Amino acid sequence: MWLTNSSIGRKLVMSLTGAFLVLFVTFHVLMNAVAIFWPSAYNVVCEFLGANWYALVGTVVLAAGFLLHIIYAIWLTIQNRNARGGDRYAVVSKPAQVEWSSQNMLVLGFVVIAFIAIHLIQFWAKMQLAEITGNLATFSTPCGHEMPLPPAAGTLFLQMAFGQVWTLPVYLVGLVALWFHMTHGFWSMFQSCGWNNQLWIPRLKKIANWWTTIVIGLFAIEAVVFTVQANNEAYLKCPELQGQYMEMMQKHVAENLPAYPMGEEEGIVKEEVEEPCCGGCSEDKGECCGKCEGEKSGDCCSQAAQDCCGGCTQNEENTNN
Repeated sequence: MWLTNSSIGRKLVMSLTGAFLVLFVTFHVLMNAVAIFWPSAYNVVCEFLGANWYALVGTVVLAAGFLLHIIYAIWLTIQNRNARGGDRYAVVSKPAQVEWSSQNMLVLGFVVIAFIAIHLIQFWAKMQLAEITGNLATFSTPCGHEMPLPPAAGTLFLQMAFGQVWTLPVYLVGLVALWFHMTHGFWSMFQSCGWNNQLWIPRLKKIANWWTTIVIGLFAIEAVVFTVQANNEAYLKCPELQGQYMEMMQKHVAENLPAYPMGEEEGIVKEEVEEPCCGGCSEDKGECCGKCEGEKSGDCCSQAAQDCCGGCTQNEENTNN
């Protein structure tokens, strides 16, 4: 087949899959920008892009394109080295017009692959994959509870990922490698498709540099903002997000647990969601702790739950007395 048997065909596949990945990266950085200006809307987008058929089809297509890009990159590298034979061991000066990135595309590609693998583990594996398998990730609350995370709670996964001290440096290194890889690959894909002349190649190189710099620069800014927000626990303290997490967890429990008699299912939701969240004491201590069943005595709550809630208000203490 021409796409596999000829060098030009293989370069064309590399170009097409590379163009697809450039578009995806651009979409991804715009999606992340939503998390900066409107975190609750970001969670809505994450829910929309969950384990729905259209999202799964997009994931399969993206994964296939990415794998093809890697396979053909290695294939072309081996082919080029075999074609040069022993000449590649000779010490020669490189022409000034040969970019450093073009000489190290494979190495840069492996760095990018490692970066993407970390990103997938931190997000995709805990979101779309967890929704498919039903094995939800958990989050340790300040009071020691392990709270199951709804797959659509994207801001909570931002909290978990960028709350770790090593995440930001690793992301910045990966983004630098991605910048070098994309600046060369962006204009090179046009060259492989036949758009190769002295007029347009310089223009395409400038477009590639500007486009890639803007996209990668936005990614870097987003990573810094997410790190600051995570260290300030902004994604945990925001009342709007807390209410959103509660609704997501209740919806998940309702959709995934077997049918329960009226009232019992609500108790399960309260026990699994309200108690770990510990959003503060309500007027009724029993509602705060989620442990009372009818009797509203002052000692119905466990000590851990009382500590988690931060104690009851003065009004509640007077009521209990």
